Amino acid sequence: MTPRNLNRLKLLAIGALAVLPVLGSYLLYWFWAPDAHTNYGTLVTARQLTDAPLTLIGGKPFNFAQLRGRWVLVVIDSGACARACEERLWLIRQLRQAQGEELRRVERVWLIDDERAPDARLEQVYAGTWFVAAHAQPILEFFYPRDAQHKHIYLVDPLGNVMMRFPENPEPRRIIRDLGRLLKYSRIG
Repeated sequence: MTPRNLNRLKLLAIGALAVLPVLGSYLLYWFWAPDAHTNYGTLVTARQLTDAPLTLIGGKPFNFAQLRGRWVLVVIDSGACARACEERLWLIRQLRQAQGEELRRVERVWLIDDERAPDARLEQVYAGTWFVAAHAQPILEFFYPRDAQHKHIYLVDPLGNVMMRFPENPEPRRIIRDLGRLLKYSRIG
């Protein structure tokens, strides 16, 4: 083989090495679907919450805009707050505490979807949770499926988008892992 042909062969080999990663990425993108996801919660189509005025149980004004810049765990239930409701309130409190130094980046909201006032004991036990009167408010339409709102914990991102829903009877460790990842990699909130 002549030196000229050898040089051409080397040039072609270098060109092939440059093209292979690009070609490989296209093939993976179009023909390979991963079998599993790393997130536990179900990603939902992000929907921007409105800044509609709401009221807290004590009568003070509230809207989700005042929580912008923070991750928000949301529970929706009746003011009567049966056992399952209280378990979710307890869980979101514990999920926030489990974030350690990052807990200031996480807020908790209970949207009360009926006219019943919650027991005063709940306000003491779950101090720091925003108790929001949301009966007949359009804000409830942002959390879906509408007929299963009482079964889930929702996550609102720092921009005010409902973006994730955790399953009924969730595994706390897996939610902690999801939330920890979001806090670690998020540059907002």
